[in-house]
Amino acid sequence: MNFVVISPNYPESYWMFCRGLKENGAKVLAIVDTPYNQLKQELKEYCDEIYVVKSFHDYDEMVKACGYFTFKYGKIDWIESNNEAWLDLDARLRDDFNVKTGFSLERIEELQSKSQMKKYYKEANVPVADYRVLHTLKDGLDFAKQVGYPLVMKPDHGVGASMTYKIMNAEQLESVYMQTKDHVMILEQYIDGDVFTLDGICDENGDIRYLNSLEYVGNCMDSVLYQQSIGCYTTFEISDEYRDIVQRTIHAFKIKNRFFHCEFFRLNHDVQGLGEKGRVFGLEVNFRPPGGFCPDLMNYAGELDVYRLWAEVILKQSASYSKLRRYSAGFVGRRNSIKYRFTVKEVEEMFKEDMIEVLYLPEAFAAAMGDVAIVAKFTSPARRDEFFKSALRRKDRL
Repeated sequence: MNFVVISPNYPESYWMFCRGLKENGAKVLAIVDTPYNQLKQELKEYCDEIYVVKSFHDYDEMVKACGYFTFKYGKIDWIESNNEAWLDLDARLRDDFNVKTGFSLERIEELQSKSQMKKYYKEANVPVADYRVLHTLKDGLDFAKQVGYPLVMKPDHGVGASMTYKIMNAEQLESVYMQTKDHVMILEQYIDGDVFTLDGICDENGDIRYLNSLEYVGNCMDSVLYQQSIGCYTTFEISDEYRDIVQRTIHAFKIKNRFFHCEFFRLNHDVQGLGEKGRVFGLEVNFRPPGGFCPDLMNYAGELDVYRLWAEVILKQSASYSKLRRYSAGFVGRRNSIKYRFTVKEVEEMFKEDMIEVLYLPEAFAAAMGDVAIVAKFTSPARRDEFFKSALRRKDRL
């Protein structure tokens, strides 16, 4: 089994995917964009060979790397990065090297379209916000007359909360349309609800073999656009209703043998025309683990190793872990620009029995997750709530 792993050196923890593959019998062939002598020793130990390129954006270099692996080791069986930034690259290389174990480029491009996602959610019998793909300003104004304000405008193809706008009136709609008219944008009905995720690993039949759920404190859009604090945590339990919703979603999207990261809205209150408080709406499906160090939160919450588990599921179609011990693991992402009531050291001392670590995040993560992440795990909702309240309290809001 020749498994090509793209960018296992970033995020840094992704070397553990290579460990999982190697332990489950694969020949691990890595492509990295960092000089060999700067790589973690652990990554080197779990790779059969590492090919260094100057840039993942140079497709000719990537083809040469895969060509070299094919010449030396035989046909490539898998090409995977588990990284949103390289999903298109993974798929393009699969097409060119006739690798059938993942999505083709055509399929990835379809599934990354927010408007196309809507039809698959509907196939899963999961409701979605009403929407319109904008071709003209009139399209947007007509849609606004139909559903009312506020609205949300964002790229039809895009990652995270960049270029996402909350539209309050016709004047703002026209202004944002003029700023973004060179992009394909989607306009959606605004849903006043909490975002939560259902994330996990599915097998070759699309059956979920591991499932986790994240709840947010604050939201990613405000964190990126307004540089606000943010946090999230794994839930203690996942209801049968949510398990059924996400399994129907995975089958509708035909996701197989991979990690998934599914985002949903949950209504905060009864809304005429949308439904009762608690009704769940589909938001987006991502074909990778949740971002940043969220895989590590899964590990802390369940006392397992999702890096190993992913490899075991996709290579052996098994998931050999004992019944999960469910903690709630979470992080608070704090901004250097905000003055907090308690320092990081004070928070560490207040919650020393719950603390896992403090991380000073690189710029790529800091935009969405804050400059400093305080990570902890809890045995009770009350203790967890106290942690978030204390760690996020600002001096100007005593």
